[in-house]
This record gives sequence, C-alpha cells and structure tokens, in this order.
Amino acid sequence: MKTAVFMGIIFYSLTILIHFLIISKSMPFTWVNGGRSESFANQLPISVINMVISIIGLVFTLFVGRFKLYKYTRGITVICWFFVVLWSFGFIQQLFGTTFEKMVVSIVLLLGVISNLRMAVEKK
Repeated sequence: MKTAVFMGIIFYSLTILIHFLIISKSMPFTWVNGGRSESFANQLPISVINMVISIIGLVFTLFVGRFKLYKYTRGITVICWFFVVLWSFGFIQQLFGTTFEKMVVSIVLLLGVISNLRMAVEKK
C-alpha cells in the first residue's frame, strides 16, 4: 500500500506541476488538450479544473495512506475505482493527442492508473 500511495503522490504532483506550468504560461497551452485549444483563454478553465481534480485526488491519496479506515473500506475502494476509470480514459485520450501528450502525459497517467488500481485492490 505504501508503494501505491507513493506512486499516487508522484502522479498527482506531476499532474499539478504540468497544469501549473500551463497556467503560468511557462509551457505552451498547445502542447495539451490535443492541441485543440484555440487560445490560452480556452485552455485556462480546462487546466484549472484538472488541477482541482488532481488536488482532490492528492488529498484523497494522502488521506488513504495516512489513516487505517477499516469501516470505510468499501467507499474508499469505490473512489479508487472511479479514479482508475477516469485516468484510464484520460490515458487513452493522450494516445491520440500531441507529441508531448503521447510521450510524457500518457506515462504520467499510466502511473496514476496503476497507483489507483493498486489502492483499489490491495488490502488496507
């Protein structure tokens, strides 16, 4: 479980970093979202929403890794499976995106899928 939590922390930290770099204009917005965003103004809400989801996922991962919540095991497992489906869908989307998404973001998302899958199936 510690490895899954550590992988999750790395995944969410990298995801937050990527979106922070986009929001701060240190990374071109055309590298993400399949290059479909016509302007920074169109990409900004997408990056903010993704950053918020990632922060929620990071807090959830830290919470699960920190506390032994035996009576909430079923709920935690359901949330982990939700994240597995969400990040798996995102992984597939990245394979059809820009070169940056194919080479970097897809690997980051695969890390997220694996970490959440491990948290979902491993005994707490």
